[in-house]
Amino acid sequence: MSGDATGTTSHSTQHDPHDQVFVLLGWAWDVALAARAATRYSVTHARVSEIGALGALIHVDQDHAETVDLSHPLLAVPLPEVETPIVIDGWHRLHKARQTGVTELPVVFLNADHERACRIMGGSVKRRW
Repeated sequence: MSGDATGTTSHSTQHDPHDQVFVLLGWAWDVALAARAATRYSVTHARVSEIGALGALIHVDQDHAETVDLSHPLLAVPLPEVETPIVIDGWHRLHKARQTGVTELPVVFLNADHERACRIMGGSVKRRW
């Protein structure tokens, strides 16, 4: 799986105000900034079984998951020294896909430069908030 910047797209990047930062363990990303960067990338597709490997660590609101739009692309970023990208926006969509038997979802893979630009904390980045 990879996501190269191959042109602009018109996919929606709007997020709820409460969904602006994704935190996992000692890492955090500015999702709104990542969504703005995502408009420079093409939407690809990824297998739910491959892109959602960290799902056991993510709390999902069941009621909200039932309402999400599976056509809205996930946002994923590479982590330094890790081969599998991590989803920073779209865990409710991944949950709904698993529950409904959907095997692939649209996704935008940011490159390492954009990942670093939207990372708030983790790796070599000290907490900025």
